Amino acid sequence: MRHLHAVLVGLTLVWLLSGLPCFAQGLPTPVPSGPTDPQELEAFLDQFFAQKMTEQHVPGAVFTLVKDGKIFFSKGYGYADIEQKIPVVPDKTLFRVGSISKLFTTTAVMQLAEQGKLKLDDDVNQYLKHFQIPNTYPKPVTIANLLTHTDGFDSGWGIKAFAHTKSEMTLLGDYLAKRLPRRILPPGEVFLYSDVGMTLAGYLVQAISGIPFEQYIQQNILQPLDMRRSSFFQPLPSQLAPDLAVGYRYNNGTYQRRPFAFNNNVPGSALMATATDIAHFAIAHLQDGRYGESRILNEVTAQEMHRQQFAHHPGMVGSAYGFSENWENNQKALEHGGRLNGYTTRLYLIPEQNLGFVVSCNNNPVALPRELATQFLKHYYPVKEKPASPSPSTRDEQKPDRQLYGTYRYTSYSHLTLEKLGAVLGDAPEVKVMAGAGNDGTLALYVPEFKWVQVEPLLFRSIYSDTQLSFRQNERGRITHMFIGDSVFAALEKLAWYETNAFQLTLGLFCALSFVSACLVAWVSWLMHRSRKRLPQDSRINLLQKDKAPHPTPPLNKGREVNSTFARGRMARRAQFLAVLVCSLNLVFAIGMGLAIFGSDYWQLFFGLPKIAIALLFIPPITTGLTLALVIFTVLAWKNKYYSLIGRLHYSLTTVAAVGFIFFLNYWNLLGFRMY
Repeated sequence: MRHLHAVLVGLTLVWLLSGLPCFAQGLPTPVPSGPTDPQELEAFLDQFFAQKMTEQHVPGAVFTLVKDGKIFFSKGYGYADIEQKIPVVPDKTLFRVGSISKLFTTTAVMQLAEQGKLKLDDDVNQYLKHFQIPNTYPKPVTIANLLTHTDGFDSGWGIKAFAHTKSEMTLLGDYLAKRLPRRILPPGEVFLYSDVGMTLAGYLVQAISGIPFEQYIQQNILQPLDMRRSSFFQPLPSQLAPDLAVGYRYNNGTYQRRPFAFNNNVPGSALMATATDIAHFAIAHLQDGRYGESRILNEVTAQEMHRQQFAHHPGMVGSAYGFSENWENNQKALEHGGRLNGYTTRLYLIPEQNLGFVVSCNNNPVALPRELATQFLKHYYPVKEKPASPSPSTRDEQKPDRQLYGTYRYTSYSHLTLEKLGAVLGDAPEVKVMAGAGNDGTLALYVPEFKWVQVEPLLFRSIYSDTQLSFRQNERGRITHMFIGDSVFAALEKLAWYETNAFQLTLGLFCALSFVSACLVAWVSWLMHRSRKRLPQDSRINLLQKDKAPHPTPPLNKGREVNSTFARGRMARRAQFLAVLVCSLNLVFAIGMGLAIFGSDYWQLFFGLPKIAIALLFIPPITTGLTLALVIFTVLAWKNKYYSLIGRLHYSLTTVAAVGFIFFLNYWNLLGFRMY
């Protein structure tokens, strides 16, 4: 008791002294973190949106922040409909939130797991009745793999994901059965973001619950969370449809309205909601499944959903179920983004601060949501920047294995469909890995000065931060992947020399120039032949006499040789015609497909390829067959000496280009109809 009394007296003295100014002057004043004044937050946001909406041509936006279980601040900016001058209102204007839909799908799966209707480690195939996932690899795809984007399915799924009308939509089960992409990686090894896994997860919700997916979400998530202005149904219910913000595309100085897209990928990206409704969902997850008196998940299940379930290497940020992790300014966040044609959204939660926010726009600014999160954290959770770690200068430092050097590409692109062309446009950029500047034993990315220090085999740390960089090798010891630790999305595959964009573009340019050259040579030859025919008769007689003068009259036994020469000339003309035909068709395909694909609005391709592009896809199989004949003619040209030496070399070069173009087409999945 005496010791307890002493402790109580001591605590009382500390409390009293801490309240006296004269004693508090020497103590550090705690710096408040996070927003505390709605007016100050509004001033910060007003400045941000005024600048960024102008720079990135955003017609309308909305921001809602929740804190300690309540909506702390909410405001709309700009217009939901420019032409009608309808402003964005946070609790009225609906946005298409795209892949934020996946969080609702994941929550639904966790509900079923909580009820014992499924197990996350179950093989997905045991719940599929009308189709099955092929057993490409020994390990099966589990439900947990679907929720962490580690199922190993190829990413290509965009073409014909949209329909123009409700009647053109495909039922969820049929859509999956027809469009299920191939598996390209064993499950549980690499984060490969795509819509496939979450759509499969949504189909399981529908199959196990026995009711349509949209209806399940409405009854079990939206209604308990009082999300009255949200829906997965397409089209929207009549009472909500007038308040959907118009999606825009900014092009050539004007805002162009995008058509409403009926999305076949319902569980992955079909949700439409107001910012305040999404705020209710955010509050429920920040409070481990509880919103007011309602609960959509029990506490243990919610915590399991938020816990890291996958990372490429221990200590790196990874993915939870549905959410991806983010670590910035000493704040660990759970987040998810969403993009659809004309809409962009981001949901950002900081569980330890019991705070989160959602931002939506009615166009597709690439940087705005990410810049907002970064500036928000710098403003409200500032940290002193750590000085860069000194670059190692000891000569004893072990140098990285040279097989780490090379070109790597982000894995989130279609490997097996013609959507692979998106990689050229920047959806899957390449990263060069090389030795660090100064030959000091470091590794470098992009440029020799961007250095990483090796801390153990296949593991490196940035000299500018604590970010890790790891490599993975296969059973034969070859490097297959690189992972950058500040984002689970930063999974890159190592490319062979012939897979790099530099080589592929060089090959494509070589083929194109060769085809043009062959056509020009044939055109010049044809013009020369025509010009000879148009010479005056006297001139032609003189040319004939000149040709006959030096040559004695051939004997009768040389008739066969004359016939043979005539036959060779005819075959030579056929060979040249075939070369021109192949080159012309290849040029028509390359130019036409380039205009059809790269000249189109990106999101329009989700409705399907343009008809001209589909027609052009008939050309590569034809030219491939003709190229085989071209190879035969090349052999005959050398054997029978159809042309001069320079002519034969040029013909051979054309044949090499035609064969190389087959390789080029096959690499980019343009040889045939590989749309899905």
